[in-house]
Amino acid sequence: MAFSQLTPEELLRYDRQLGPGVLGTEGQLRLKNATALVTRTGGMGGPASLALVMGGVGRVIIAHGGKLISPDLNRQVLGCEAGVDKPRMPRFADYLRSMNRHVEVEGIDHEPDDDEATELATRSDVILSCPPGFEERMRLNRVAVAASVPLIDAAQWGMAGTLIVVKPGETACLRCVYPEDPPFEELFPVVGAISAAIGALAALEAIKILSRTGSPMFGKLLMIDAFQSQTSTVTLRRRPDCPCCGSGARE
Repeated sequence: MAFSQLTPEELLRYDRQLGPGVLGTEGQLRLKNATALVTRTGGMGGPASLALVMGGVGRVIIAHGGKLISPDLNRQVLGCEAGVDKPRMPRFADYLRSMNRHVEVEGIDHEPDDDEATELATRSDVILSCPPGFEERMRLNRVAVAASVPLIDAAQWGMAGTLIVVKPGETACLRCVYPEDPPFEELFPVVGAISAAIGALAALEAIKILSRTGSPMFGKLLMIDAFQSQTSTVTLRRRPDCPCCGSGARE
C-alpha cells in the first residue's frame, strides 16, 4: 500500500481521537498507512477488527471460515440473525467496510495454513491472534517471530480472558509461555462481554503499536477474572531454549 496523507474528511472523521494524550495527527497517519492481520474474527477478533477499522487502520486483513451458527451470536458482534447458516466471511467483511469507507478490508474465508500465514505476516505490521485452538495460535506465533512482526494473543474462557503482547527478538513469545500446547476444549463456555473486552484491549494494543503512541504491553501477560472481579499483570521471561525464538529455534 502506497504511503498516503490524511484527507480533510479523515481528519474530521477521527477528530475525537486526535490531540494530547491520544493519537495525534502523526499517529493517525501511521495508522492509515499500516496493515493489521486479525485471525479469527469471532468473539474476540470481531470486536478487535471493528475497533481497528473504526480507528482508521488503513488495511485490516481478517480470516475466518465456516458458517455462522446460532450459538455464535452471544459473542460474534460481526454476525446477525439473518446470517445464521450462511458463510461468515462475506458478511463480516461487508459489515466492517460499512463502518469506514476510508479503510480497506481484505477477507479470507478460511484459517491460513503455514505458507499463507507466512505470506500474510510479511504484509502485516501487527498480528492479532484470536483463534480458539493452540495449533493456530502457535502458527501465528511462529510466523510473527520469523517476520519480526508484533503479535497480540487474546484468549477467553467463561468470564475470564488473557492478553499477551510479543515483540519478537526482545520479549517472550507465546511458545516461551506455553512450552506444550495445553488441552483444548472445542465448545468451551464463554460470556460474550468478556470476549468483547479482551478483543477491544487487543485492538487498543495494536493501535498503540501502529501509531507509536503510549506504552504497549510488550512482554506482559494481562489476566482478567471478571467472575471474581480481579485483574493482574505478569512480566514474562524469554526461555533461552525456546524452540521458536530461542537459540535452539526449530519450529
